Amino acid sequence: MNENRVRIGSIGLGRWAHTLARAAQKTGNIDLTLCFDPEQEVAEQFSNEFECTVSSSLEDILNSDKIDGVIIATPHSTHTKLVCEAASFKKDIFIEKPFTLNVKDAHKCIAAAKENNTLIQVGHKRRWINANKKLKELVVTGELGEVHHLEANYSKPIMQKPKDNWRNNPLESPAGGMTALGIHMVDLLYYLAGTAKRLSAFSKKLHGKSNLDDVTSILFEFENGQTGYVATSVVVPFNLSAAVYGTKANAWSYDDGKKMYFQTKDESSRKEIAIETNDCVMEELKHFAECIISRKTPLVSGHEGLEIIATLEAVLESSNMGKVVELNQFR
Repeated sequence: MNENRVRIGSIGLGRWAHTLARAAQKTGNIDLTLCFDPEQEVAEQFSNEFECTVSSSLEDILNSDKIDGVIIATPHSTHTKLVCEAASFKKDIFIEKPFTLNVKDAHKCIAAAKENNTLIQVGHKRRWINANKKLKELVVTGELGEVHHLEANYSKPIMQKPKDNWRNNPLESPAGGMTALGIHMVDLLYYLAGTAKRLSAFSKKLHGKSNLDDVTSILFEFENGQTGYVATSVVVPFNLSAAVYGTKANAWSYDDGKKMYFQTKDESSRKEIAIETNDCVMEELKHFAECIISRKTPLVSGHEGLEIIATLEAVLESSNMGKVVELNQFR
């Protein structure tokens, strides 16, 4: 590592790892140096595409002095083991969401990173979308007035004809689309409104073509008294949107930040406002590298990741038991 660039190794080289690698190449402050996957053919293909060296084993890549940190994009159930091992080798860690699958493991990862003075950044990329940052600005400056309610939806038909892979396993994807899709929007609402105090959730099968719940709906009460709503489905057409409703105005981020709308209390309909789109994956990885260089805490650290996993556990409890649950009992 020098004062301007960091050297990174990529662990787990599936489809999303390719997206992360392409984004890393655009950052201007990351050199993708090493890679590892237990499937040799997959590793060699990745190595050829991104001009990095294949490590012979997990220990080999983690023990290498040729990298400063790692990007981990592996099945959800492997995250805890890999994060703790990477921390033990003093490597800074970018871990794809979900951080872990339970709060106990999230605490374990945070403790391992603290013990070894390493950084953890969790891949909740939508905090870096310009439209979502604009929503945050509107909230902070008071332009929306007193915020009363927030909404978000992330749905797409990824399980109408599911492939026989790990993502179709309820143990890897509890609460259906919540694990793959919905937690992005929970993190976004926490970014905009702060963490939740309690929630009530439904998660169930309707379409029934996969092993997962088809639809999950969550109603939140935030610590500051505001309410919020997140919906996710793995069988309906694509929708990725967020909204904030205040006493002076409402604002929407639509189509994953490609469009933005605004409406004051005196207007009868919303109007589109100009927003510049950006590469949020590149932005989050650039931030990761900056944090490695400066040793500052990432915007989405292990503690923010833990909040999402506490929410995931609370969603499962609420849906299974049919009751409102307090978040403090899961943190």
